[in-house]
Amino acid sequence: MRDDLSGLRALLSVAEKRGFRAAAADLRLTPSAVSQAVRALEERVGVRLLERTTRSVALSEAGQRFVEQVRPAMASIGEAFDALGELRDRPAGNLRLTIARACYADVLKPRIAGFLEQYPDIRLDIHADDALTDIVADGFDAGLRLGETIEAEMVAVRVSPDQSVAVVGSPAYFASHRKPEHPRELKAHDCINLRLPTSGAIYRWELSENGKDLEIAVNGRVVSNDGQLVVDAAVAGLGLAYVFQSMVREELASRRLVRVLEPYCPPFPGYFLYYPSRAHVAPKLKAFVDFMRYRQAGPTARAPRKTRARKRRSSKAR
Repeated sequence: MRDDLSGLRALLSVAEKRGFRAAAADLRLTPSAVSQAVRALEERVGVRLLERTTRSVALSEAGQRFVEQVRPAMASIGEAFDALGELRDRPAGNLRLTIARACYADVLKPRIAGFLEQYPDIRLDIHADDALTDIVADGFDAGLRLGETIEAEMVAVRVSPDQSVAVVGSPAYFASHRKPEHPRELKAHDCINLRLPTSGAIYRWELSENGKDLEIAVNGRVVSNDGQLVVDAAVAGLGLAYVFQSMVREELASRRLVRVLEPYCPPFPGYFLYYPSRAHVAPKLKAFVDFMRYRQAGPTARAPRKTRARKRRSSKAR
């Protein structure tokens, strides 16, 4: 049984990290030890679980099915071991988090050092990904996302104030283009498009006029799936960008970017820490929730109910 568990841990890590070296670093083993553990597991089950080439490694079809079945069970085993931490004076264990990249910069980065200093027995395993993630199926303890992206059955705790978006362009761009005064004028501008990480579709800019939601499909010569690249393209004068205001705070202060259409960019609920509704919350997670809670927001807050327009923004998973 011990060998089976060792092989399962090795297989799951290789599947997540997509390589033996990265998995070895994750498990604090040598690459050869990880490879041997997986091969031993394959020999015991009599099925090839990984497809290996000289340059890459990937799950076989049987391996993919097997991993989908055992990953939740392995997460439960990990939780059972971590629950023993209740017998200790301080919360301890590995806390796996999925987090949107923009949320890391705005929310987690300023607090991570303080949290680890206060809880030296907790280890943070942070997976930054702008695509939507099933935290239960993928074995995460919690996630950090915009409130409107979170499913209703999750427990959600506010960790930031409301957020707002900004439509911005560089002084060089506006030297040859008239500043738009209404969203309908965006049709006449070069706009930097964002490709949604989950669906791959082009994001429609969401604005508002007199309380009415507006969805605008803009055109331009640049499209990217990375928010920072969108900001850089705007600074370079390649067009208008639609981004979080927090992402361009320094650029606006230094006048490298200029904001337009501000009356049409209302605030919306910010970031929430979320986790499955369970009777037992591990001490490590409870400590993290209490540390990250946005104090001015009061007690635990439910994530906002998704409207039609917010559903479209939610797929951006910022």
